[in-house]
Amino acid sequence: MAYKTKVYVSFDADNDMKYYRTLQMWDANDKFEFEFNDAHETNTILDKSEASIKAGLQERFRSTKIFVLLIGEHTKYLHKYVRWEIEQAIKREIPIIAVNINGEKQLDYDLCPPILKSELAIHIPFKEKIITYALDHWPQQDAECRKNEEREAFVYKDSVYKKLGC
Repeated sequence: MAYKTKVYVSFDADNDMKYYRTLQMWDANDKFEFEFNDAHETNTILDKSEASIKAGLQERFRSTKIFVLLIGEHTKYLHKYVRWEIEQAIKREIPIIAVNINGEKQLDYDLCPPILKSELAIHIPFKEKIITYALDHWPQQDAECRKNEEREAFVYKDSVYKKLGC
């Protein structure tokens, strides 16, 4: 199944760019089911001042329907933009998919940014099939959780991973 609404991907651009590029490669390659409509393609931010960058990112958030956070070794230390992006997703009640680059299938307490630890999000490993599954299923599950006032970290059961072959 393909996901056509805008997906905002937040990540450590200095250390984890290859994982973002992998998402783009999966999207461009017909051999993968993975597909996403990258919110970063919404507008080009030319002025590199913090105020201009955040204004451009705000524009991207206006069309975003899913927030994907790639969690690497240094993500929790990034406050200027990554923490701000997480705050935007939380404030706007955008479904959050926390993707652990290290392969963890649950909230990684050592690497997850503190602001996200007690927020509604699904925590998954960096694998194409489970990311595709989360893009297709988490928004509806997120809406149900919000309706039921459930606001904690979620994980998929092992049966989901087994069904997907990952």
